[in-house]
Amino acid sequence: MMTEASFSILITTKNRKNVLAFTLDKIKHLLERKDVICIICDDGSTDGTTSFLQANYPFIQLIQNAKSEGLIFSRNRLLNLTKTEFAVSIDDDAHFITERPLESIKVHFDENVNCGLIALRIFWGLDEPIKTECCEKSHQVQGFIGCAHIWRMCAWRDIPNYPAWFVFYGEEEFASYQLFKKNWEIHYFPEVLVHHRVDVKARRNNPDYILRLRRSLRAGWYLFFLFYPIAIIPKKIAYSLWMQFKLKVFKGDLKALQAICLALMDLVGSIPKIVINSNRLTQEEYEAYQKLPETKIYWQLENNQK
Repeated sequence: MMTEASFSILITTKNRKNVLAFTLDKIKHLLERKDVICIICDDGSTDGTTSFLQANYPFIQLIQNAKSEGLIFSRNRLLNLTKTEFAVSIDDDAHFITERPLESIKVHFDENVNCGLIALRIFWGLDEPIKTECCEKSHQVQGFIGCAHIWRMCAWRDIPNYPAWFVFYGEEEFASYQLFKKNWEIHYFPEVLVHHRVDVKARRNNPDYILRLRRSLRAGWYLFFLFYPIAIIPKKIAYSLWMQFKLKVFKGDLKALQAICLALMDLVGSIPKIVINSNRLTQEEYEAYQKLPETKIYWQLENNQK
């Protein structure tokens, strides 16, 4: 094991002390390594998160936002404080199932010098998967999922910060396009499995359904205008709207209609930011990007549930 830290584990959290405590207990064996630093950003919690961390994990570097600034703002803070060669970014409701993930991650980075970011294999669900083996092989993909990924920090420093004005959603795609423009590769790395403790189906019934859908839609539309060749944008926007109406509104989901209208207003209001931050792909770059395998979002096996 290396004597100097080469990995930083980065977590942002807000008012989820018990969820965070579960995660930290699951990854405690990584936090205690001499080659690992952990930095947590408490995004304005009011549930005693800070006191819990100070009492139980005094070796963790804790930073705080005086008021809630949002996930993307917090991720920028964490990454810009990182001094190690690699940064492990995980959500407060995610933990590694693979017991020794860092060794294989380091080897993969060393063997793939153009790899700027590793996207991990992620299982979504409240319970851990019964089976964990996988026959998939590592390969380049379009993007990554925010709940668990690894940065080569020189790649992070080669691109702009995440767009804090997105607030939530879309920052991963933003970074993926920026990395592609800089000739950095994103690799899906199924050798390492992460459990994201989320009930995806229940999210629709959550009180924040409208807010989440609004932010998801507008983030997608922001990305069209920031990165896509201009001639392609109208068709993409029209298709996006049609699918929302077809799959949600026409089936009686009036909450979705409200979210669509709010997202369109957000898009219009963000035109100045889009103009300033655009980094459009050429037609050739766009076609090359589209040929890459899509981002691996979910991993599951048939009959994997308890």
